[in-house]
Amino acid sequence: MATTNFNNRLITPELTEALSSYPLYSQDAKKKDAVCIAVFYLGNIRWYIMEGQQEGDDFTLYGIVTGLQETEYGYQSATEMAGITYDASEYGLGTLKIEQDKDFKPCKLADIEDEELQLFLSRLYDKD
Repeated sequence: MATTNFNNRLITPELTEALSSYPLYSQDAKKKDAVCIAVFYLGNIRWYIMEGQQEGDDFTLYGIVTGLQETEYGYQSATEMAGITYDASEYGLGTLKIEQDKDFKPCKLADIEDEELQLFLSRLYDKD
């Protein structure tokens, strides 16, 4: 995948390379066997990224977000994500921004230890 010089603190060269094997729609129908490439977080909110590709001056990511009112699949703009901040100064934490979990190793969604994620996947894919 040819990419132009993309400047976004969330989209590292390593992530760009990893996502080159997982462009948008490449893991359709894999369900719990889809590979999660990266995890971003802000407080208790987690973005489990499975696919992504550069589109114009932005990078479109696809994954599952947990920690909000609803857990759901969705598309995210890397530029918008990089611009999100939360003022946590009243808790002595200053301004928080979305960060990448640098210790995360790509794996199947089914193998991720996140109760909220696993409940979401079970509701969608486990048959009674």
